[in-house]
This record gives sequence, structure tokens and C-alpha cells, in this order.
Amino acid sequence: MTHRILVVDDEADITALVAYHLARAGYRVSTASTGPEALDAVQRERPDIVVLDLMLPGMSGYEVLTSLRTRAETRDVGVILLTARREEADRIRGLELGADDYLTKPFAPGELTLRVGALLR
Repeated sequence: MTHRILVVDDEADITALVAYHLARAGYRVSTASTGPEALDAVQRERPDIVVLDLMLPGMSGYEVLTSLRTRAETRDVGVILLTARREEADRIRGLELGADDYLTKPFAPGELTLRVGALLR
């Protein structure tokens, strides 16, 4: 079975880079560019993992994460935060809200792909 990954970022170049590397690793990848689009895509596609930026139009990544964790049907979806926010307080908040991993930009695409694989194990 091919795992589904949803990439959520409002920067098209980042979305394309992440999607390319994950697809190349054999994952089925879809994308969203706003918080509301992300929640719609999760309901529609049921991804195994969401790679989620924190700074999104419509609603923040924190709000998306909170929504995912409070709904029974999405509570177990893996979430990797991929963001430019590097402060300790941001990392702690993201992990406390239920993120499974936290990676800061700039990032190595190979490392992200390995983290996705580790989360799927």
C-alpha cells in the first residue's frame, strides 16, 4: 500500500520541492496552500501524514493541528511541522499541541523524507 502524504504550505516553491522528493520516494502526495484547504483535504483524502507549515493564510498551522487532534477521525494522522519558526517556544507549542515531529526551514529534503518514513514505521 502506498502511503498518502498531504503537504500544506503557502509557498509554492517549498510545496513543489517537498512534493517532488516525497513522490520520488514512492509516496502519493497531495497539496494544500491554506489552513481551510488543508482540513478539507484531510477529510477528503485521509492522508497518513500531513507535512504542515505554521504560517498559513486562513488559519494557522497551530489551528489546523488543534483541529486534527480534536476530531476522532483525524486524531491519529501523523503531523510533521515544517516551518521557518525556529524558536524554542514555537517547537514546544507545536509538540504540545500534538505534532509528531518538528523540522525547521531551511531543511534537507532527504532528512524530511527519512522523518516521514520513520513516522510511518
